[in-house]
Amino acid sequence: MNEIQLSKRLEKIASYIPKKTRLADIGSDHAYLPIFCMLTGKISYAIASEVIEGPFEKTLAQVDKNDLKSYIEVRLGNGLEAIFLDDEIDVITIAGMGGILIAEILEMGLQKKRLNGKERLILQPNIGESYVRYWLMNNDYQIFVEDIFEEKQKIYEIIVAQKGIAYYSEQELFFGPFLIEEKKEVFYKKWECELINRRKILNSLEKATIPNQKKEEVLQKEINWIKKVLKK
Repeated sequence: MNEIQLSKRLEKIASYIPKKTRLADIGSDHAYLPIFCMLTGKISYAIASEVIEGPFEKTLAQVDKNDLKSYIEVRLGNGLEAIFLDDEIDVITIAGMGGILIAEILEMGLQKKRLNGKERLILQPNIGESYVRYWLMNNDYQIFVEDIFEEKQKIYEIIVAQKGIAYYSEQELFFGPFLIEEKKEVFYKKWECELINRRKILNSLEKATIPNQKKEEVLQKEINWIKKVLKK
């Protein structure tokens, strides 16, 4: 993967970025996504942020290598603290992190007034997708697109949201309101694996010396949901 040939995961994320928008890519990883979007004329401006000095320097060098310093600003900052309201950001991408961390980044950004309420959020959690959906619903962001796909034997989900009031059931938050309706083959593949994993964990808990009834009940509930959804 380089700034011209993106991974399938980043290509998918790029496909949800509207043309001629101002992008903030949080945890930018060499700025591959904003560089690609700028070179292909998709965006007009970007902020590529990193929280650690080493990745920040590498991202800065990659932007400089492509002669895009006038269009892509590399900033060092913790999550959404790297952006400000006067940046007039249209799209925020946060990808390749756990769902809990993404939700924490969004919450901190909200508390510190880094979200203008007009931006599109394109989120790609590696795990814990339900935490992201809970945060979106609880903070009046409506999910309007979801995607699920496989790359190099790993299954990814993308959640795209904008301001809007929506209510999702527990199961919709767990599986994804659009994904549970579409039920692509890769969706079944993911939840067949998740069912096996949850059964193993439940089995271990049931054999444990110190019982954890609450966790067992949650796992059993999720197992029942998955079994029902997997009925084709």
